[in-house]
Amino acid sequence: MDWREHDSARCSVARTASVVGDGWTVLVLRDLFNGIRRFDDLATRLGIARNVLTRRLAGLVQEGVVVRVPYREAGHRQRHEYRLTDAGRDLRPVVLAMLTWGDAHRAGPEGPPMRVEHAGCGAHVQVELRCSDGHAIDPGTRLRAIPGPGPAGSVEPRRTG
Repeated sequence: MDWREHDSARCSVARTASVVGDGWTVLVLRDLFNGIRRFDDLATRLGIARNVLTRRLAGLVQEGVVVRVPYREAGHRQRHEYRLTDAGRDLRPVVLAMLTWGDAHRAGPEGPPMRVEHAGCGAHVQVELRCSDGHAIDPGTRLRAIPGPGPAGSVEPRRTG
């Protein structure tokens, strides 16, 4: 299959970018992965306008990436926190790949500002790309796109929540 013949609006990359392709959305996901779940905490940590955060979180809820879970602290009204769904947790390698690229190509002279470690053993977490037979795929490895089982037509992806 010639990739130039593929309808780019129908590909999985385009569909994923429509969900997480905004800078604020990626940063919201980063903070959700880091355990920040409450609106006020996200707004403060990110330094994001509240209306922008509201729209990003609503979009992630609509796409089935996060769910709103009610909570109430004593003496306060009911509020919501945001938790990643299975679909949201599946975005972890995407966010970590962006971190890895940023560390390699955008870190300052002092080096990356943070390191991600496996909490169980303390080892540095790295994103690896492998084929289903286990061969390592590096940036110079040739890849090819072939038709998949899904139609190339106008079928909309299913949203789960």
